[in-house]
Amino acid sequence: MVLELDREPSSIEAAGSLTLEPTQRQELDRILLDGTLSYRQRVQQLAIFAENLAPMPPLSDAAREALDARVICDMFEGHAPYRPRYTLPDYAKALEQGSAYLELPAPQDLQEATWFLASMYANVPSITGYPVYLGDLDALLAPFAEGMTQEEIVTALRPFWRALDRMLPDAFTHTNLGPADSPMLRAILQLERELLQVVPNISLKVEPGVTPDALIRDAVGTVFACAKPHFINQPVMTADHGEQYAAVSCYNALKIGGGSHTLVRVNYMEVALRHEGDTETFFATTLPHYLELTAELMETRIRHLVERSGFYDHHWLVEEDLLRLDRFSAMFGVFGLADAVNLLMEREGKSGRYGSDAEADALAHRIVRETAAFVAERPQPYCEGFGGRAMMHSQSGIDLDVDVTAGTRIPIGEEPDLFRHIQAVAPNHAVFASGVSDIFHFDETARRNPDAVVDVIKGAMQQGMRDFTFNLDSNDFIRITGYLVKKSDIAAIEEGARHGSTYLGAGNEEQAHCTQRATKRVVAAERLAGG
Repeated sequence: MVLELDREPSSIEAAGSLTLEPTQRQELDRILLDGTLSYRQRVQQLAIFAENLAPMPPLSDAAREALDARVICDMFEGHAPYRPRYTLPDYAKALEQGSAYLELPAPQDLQEATWFLASMYANVPSITGYPVYLGDLDALLAPFAEGMTQEEIVTALRPFWRALDRMLPDAFTHTNLGPADSPMLRAILQLERELLQVVPNISLKVEPGVTPDALIRDAVGTVFACAKPHFINQPVMTADHGEQYAAVSCYNALKIGGGSHTLVRVNYMEVALRHEGDTETFFATTLPHYLELTAELMETRIRHLVERSGFYDHHWLVEEDLLRLDRFSAMFGVFGLADAVNLLMEREGKSGRYGSDAEADALAHRIVRETAAFVAERPQPYCEGFGGRAMMHSQSGIDLDVDVTAGTRIPIGEEPDLFRHIQAVAPNHAVFASGVSDIFHFDETARRNPDAVVDVIKGAMQQGMRDFTFNLDSNDFIRITGYLVKKSDIAAIEEGARHGSTYLGAGNEEQAHCTQRATKRVVAAERLAGG
């Protein structure tokens, strides 16, 4: 195949056996001729472009029609999946045994441990091109720092922590901390407040009786500085996954040593728009129809990945027992819940809206429960990591989503007061084993009341929330769907961006206006706990 320039020097097309459609030529031009993209960003986008020239795995006509209309969605993972969406290597085992593939012995001190991990990260696949999981770094590194003070750990760890952001410029790169306190954990929080980096994304596991309030308060202070970490309800997570799990990417909970083959999702709003009849008919016919098409899309993608790509047969992480097929499942995503509920309510002649009306909230909870019941009954191949089934996921949106609400959230700008907000969304959290997140936007008064924020987090978890995430409206960081970008980076996006995720954040902000989330003041914990 030979590449030739058209008469128009700005247009590049493939000549020879491969014929490109006009839209494909335009996309190739965009990638090759966009000087604001870094070298690696171009390489990654060219790889996706090439993958999408391959035929898709087989689908029924109905599923293909729904996919083309984006009622169901493959998250644009690529037509022919050749690596899992998310992988969570067992880094603890790697540190203990060393790696034959990397030709590295087991590390003996903190410096060796950090650079052993850095070498692994460069060779861990995911849908983003970067590792979405860095390990539970406080637990992984603590044995190599025995006898060191917090300040000594900070000094030793600072170059590594800086390097994470420079080597892995992608906001979906994630580490977990806790639930137990330690000098290593406190050192990491201290570094976060000092360096103010986008990478890594962080979750703090919170377990009653294990995680002290003083640690949660320290983490709250870190959020004030850099919008990290998320706060994870450890008992809820371990009930679904056992102790060996982690939150990765935005907030996707998966088994360590495994991961997720793929993420497909159904757009509840588009399902409701295609529905004719009353609400009961929606549950009897329309919703099950599109849920099955989503499941079909998932199944064909899983089979292609496992049975044809050879990833699980040959990858070094599998050969060294750092990933195991029997710890993988897949993520069945949903979004546009609020929009579907509001449409169905309007058709019934009712004015109530999700988040501010009890009947609308109940309808939302029913849609989620019915979906969860379907997913629990629908087998999926090679999903032994979750009992042969996919895991429910409240998918938090992508930059191409226009005029549709992320996941099971309340629409941006329509959020009620904090207590009412938590009451509305908390019942959804129970069924989303592979992740659900609702983002709360606090004003500056939170800085003067960190203990009140601690109480709100604990109270929300008592109400059943799987995790709790909040922004402070005055700092430079903003949560988009679950990942972070800097407002200053978005403002300068026309000049390019070092973090590839900034482009996604800019597009999402343009479509969803995440900075316009309703700002709240904290409320008394007694109101949450007493519910």
